[in-house]
Amino acid sequence: MEQKKLAIIATKGSLDWAYPPLILGSTAAALGYDVEIFFTFYGLQILRKKLDLKVTPLGNPGMPMPMGMDKWFPVLGTALPGMEAMMTAMMKKKMADKGVASLEELRELSLEAEVRFIACQMTVDLFDLNRNDFIEGVEYAGAARFFEFAGESDICLYI
Repeated sequence: MEQKKLAIIATKGSLDWAYPPLILGSTAAALGYDVEIFFTFYGLQILRKKLDLKVTPLGNPGMPMPMGMDKWFPVLGTALPGMEAMMTAMMKKKMADKGVASLEELRELSLEAEVRFIACQMTVDLFDLNRNDFIEGVEYAGAARFFEFAGESDICLYI
């Protein structure tokens, strides 16, 4: 029987959006899937050696707010200076308290499980990004290269 394949396209570079492709990719690899994650546009932030990802409540109505703030705190208030830093710190603390692995740990686990990380070369060029800023183990290729794998995948996710 042929090995199942999972293709993931990661486009977001915020703290809350960085977890899904890494959790799903590493889990699928642990279950025996052949996995590739194509990081494009802001998703490339997940591949940086030094992660400084933030989470923002602004424009994120599904985000549970502390102290029931979603019921009484005006949405516009989430744009106030310092709110992004506060929400990011709160999210990181909650994840640590619940034993959720860090992004660095999930990346390492994924690479050890042979998940292939593909950085979109066009986006790297578009934003004048430096390959030296990215972790080791990343392959640089275009969308056409990724579609060779994704076209034959059993599951393809856009995150």
